[in-house]
Amino acid sequence: MTSGPLFYAPGLFFLVPLPNHRSFDSQEILPLSDEGTSLTPTPSSIGTGWSLANTLTTTTTTTTKIMTLHRGPCRLLALSRRSRPSALSNRFPSPIPPQLRNASSSTNNANARPKTAIFFPGQGVQKVGMLTPWIEAFPRTAKPIIEEIDHIVGERLSFIIQEGPPKHLNLTPYAQPAIMATSILILRILEKEFDFKVSERADFTLGHSLGEFAALISGGYFEFEDGLYMVQKRAEAFLEATRRAEEEYGGEYGMVAIVSEPGYLQPLIDAIDEFTGHSSAGAKSESAEDKSPIDQVLIANVNSKNQIVLSGNLDRIKTLVAHVRQFLGHDPRAVRLKSDSPFHSPIMKPAVGVLQRILAGKSRVKGKEHEDMVKWPGEVPCISNVSARPFESKEDLKDLLARQAVETVQWWDSIKYLDQEEKVRRWVGIGPGKVGRNLVGKEVGMRGKDTVKGGGVWAITDPSEIEEVLRGLEETENLVEETEE
Repeated sequence: MTSGPLFYAPGLFFLVPLPNHRSFDSQEILPLSDEGTSLTPTPSSIGTGWSLANTLTTTTTTTTKIMTLHRGPCRLLALSRRSRPSALSNRFPSPIPPQLRNASSSTNNANARPKTAIFFPGQGVQKVGMLTPWIEAFPRTAKPIIEEIDHIVGERLSFIIQEGPPKHLNLTPYAQPAIMATSILILRILEKEFDFKVSERADFTLGHSLGEFAALISGGYFEFEDGLYMVQKRAEAFLEATRRAEEEYGGEYGMVAIVSEPGYLQPLIDAIDEFTGHSSAGAKSESAEDKSPIDQVLIANVNSKNQIVLSGNLDRIKTLVAHVRQFLGHDPRAVRLKSDSPFHSPIMKPAVGVLQRILAGKSRVKGKEHEDMVKWPGEVPCISNVSARPFESKEDLKDLLARQAVETVQWWDSIKYLDQEEKVRRWVGIGPGKVGRNLVGKEVGMRGKDTVKGGGVWAITDPSEIEEVLRGLEETENLVEETEE
């Protein structure tokens, strides 16, 4: 087996292959650290597997120390939020390379700043205690939001987030509302404590799978209460659909990441489509209807230039992977994800109906009961996971958001579209975990501030990161690429 880092797929946990075993059922479960982008094999004390115990312990300790050291300054930031950005700009001047020029800072030239996208994470980044740093740094702002979250879901979700146990938080009906609610809590703290307005800062919003709901809320298409209610009901429908498939047809269901060399991605996708009989993009939910759940295997995510995720019956996925290895002449790595449901597969079809009914209805927000659930137009264009393009109308949003439950998440195409066609140069991840930032950064070739490219890739996952991100946005605000005439 090839050694070296094993890159993540956004979502849940990895089962890391044991040496000398290629099938993904011969693996041991290891949690994916929020602090890193890869899992590097190290000699195990037992002699046969890979061990990350020391790495994970070190990461956890380091994270705790960083949070402790930075919570104090975060409070200072909150107190001096309106004057601090300009002061930071003076303290940390950055050289401007020849290919970049200063754009006017006048409001008349606001469109000259680098295009900016704000993105949100999907399932898998949940962690017990992930609200703690925000409650400690911004108690007056955070606590009312947490009370609102508990009120919307009808139980003390905040207690499960804070106290666990992990096996409860990892269940889809808890994990998905918890992640989305935490993402919006962070966004609201940025809005109230730092005057961070998405409509003024961003040109696009997007989110990975579950994260699409947070992206739509931030873009002005849903009220928070309505969006969180949808996520809760969608998650419940996911788990129920999986339970029914297991009872009626038997078998075990889940998701498996396939990691290949970049040049093999399209042949890999073509081979899988040929094997499964789903050759047209965006049509898999219809083409699989004549098959029982036990026979349904489909591409759930296209995450990057060398990574996809398969979803469905695990025995069927194993057969498919063997087929690909035999006939493609390539040996991609198969990594099982710790998922309790086969997301983005036809097995999840009941969730489509649930979302369609909710999206066709009225808002649940007090005083807005006569308004449509979906507001159109929104304040900021939002990228659809299904089309990898901005939603085009209210009906388009309703259709694609509901279908997303059974369709492929076209994450790589979304990033390529924004990077290459829309020329987005600044990317800000908001929400728990850093896997989204690391994946975006890998695809666009940036991490942190990059004055050469006139932008950067950042993430706000902890209060200690706010200052760096706001400073980075300030220092790149007037950098625009020279275009050839």
